[in-house]
Amino acid sequence: MIWLTVGILSATQTLVGLRAAGMQHNWPRLSATLLLSWLPWAFLSPMLLRLGKRSTPASVSSAPAWVVHLLAFSAIVGITAAWTAGLEKLLDPWSTAGSSVFLRLWIDRIYRTLLQSLLLYVAILGAGYVLYSRERLQQQHMEKLSLSEQLTSAQLQALRSQVEPHFLFNALNAIAGQVRENRNDAAVEMIAALSDVLRAAIRDSSRPEVPLSEEIEILNKYFVIEQARYGAKLQVDLQIPQELSSAMVPSLLLQPIAENAVRHGISRQVHGGAVRIKAVPSGGFLNLSIYNDGPALAADWELGCQHGVGLSNLRRRLLMLYGEAHSFSIRNQQPCGVEVCISLPLRET
Repeated sequence: MIWLTVGILSATQTLVGLRAAGMQHNWPRLSATLLLSWLPWAFLSPMLLRLGKRSTPASVSSAPAWVVHLLAFSAIVGITAAWTAGLEKLLDPWSTAGSSVFLRLWIDRIYRTLLQSLLLYVAILGAGYVLYSRERLQQQHMEKLSLSEQLTSAQLQALRSQVEPHFLFNALNAIAGQVRENRNDAAVEMIAALSDVLRAAIRDSSRPEVPLSEEIEILNKYFVIEQARYGAKLQVDLQIPQELSSAMVPSLLLQPIAENAVRHGISRQVHGGAVRIKAVPSGGFLNLSIYNDGPALAADWELGCQHGVGLSNLRRRLLMLYGEAHSFSIRNQQPCGVEVCISLPLRET
């Protein structure tokens, strides 16, 4: 298509100039000759583009590269000149080639088109090099993105691997406490729930994000463990709309927060308390809140939080997954209780 456009423009310019000068020719034959004379360039351009991809600034300065380009240029000049001379011999558009020898026409075409051919040769080589450079930059960019994703995935996996043992040790301690108190039925129930949680965690280990419904499933199994321990002292209120079940959230997002709510909130009250987990969509974001009605946080609670595994790990994972497009806050509520609020981009499976 490019060379067809070039041929039409070149033929039009030549024909208009000849008409303006008052010359008379066989216009159909002349038009066909001028248009078809660009056909060799259309066939040779792909070869020149491939040659341009290999013509880096470093390689062009070498003697073998100069030999290759000299031979390629000479062949192209000879082929295009022979083609044009053949057209002129066959169609005789100028009414002068009928008695001319083909060799003379060929040599004349070489001299007439030498500079034009050189400019086109260099231009096509340059275009090939530019296209190759763009492809190489895009490939390098994709490789960097792939490496970055692999690094992020590895870092997320390392962070996630910290959470699972942390939860496992706490759950085993709770089970051991039930056994020491001879509450064997509760211990068995906790072991069964712990098995379900670990099975789900292993299933999701390769995914940095999971649907909210799967995260709630793990959370429910965790509460089975804690309710076997606390009984009626622990009340759970899940306010998760059905339409948000497919919203994507980081795996093991809610369990560490719920665990903190139980350990630092509910367990410190004689009569226990309630944990409320709520999900609300708002302006393209998923807002999650985990509230417990236990005692308020101390003034210096953040110092202890920075050294804990659960929340500090969670904050790093959120930052790696969403950058600045998320928020995480912990605050006291009136008249009592503590609420953790998380806002994430609302994406669905």
